[in-house]
Amino acid sequence: MLIIGSGFTTHGLPFLRDWRPEATPPSWSAEFDSWAAERFAAGDVESLIRFRQTAPGMPYAHPTIEHFAPLFVALGAGDDVEQRPDQVIDGFWMGLSKRSLVLA
Repeated sequence: MLIIGSGFTTHGLPFLRDWRPEATPPSWSAEFDSWAAERFAAGDVESLIRFRQTAPGMPYAHPTIEHFAPLFVALGAGDDVEQRPDQVIDGFWMGLSKRSLVLA
């Protein structure tokens, strides 16, 4: 079975001012991305679940949750709760984090 969770690591479209693909990320996007990368590397699922309360850059990074919520479906589908996801794509597009993970 293949489960794909699709969404951007940050998705604060209402707060973007520069819509060019190469735009410099706003501080809220860069801070949230850095925080998320550290949580992924540490396997800190509890902090990820509480991202609305614990992550920097909120609520701008995710004014609504539908673009971050697929992460939890993918994390929950794995058979090893201790597994750290591989971070296979990073960087920004239009200032939004496009960090992508692979879980087996």
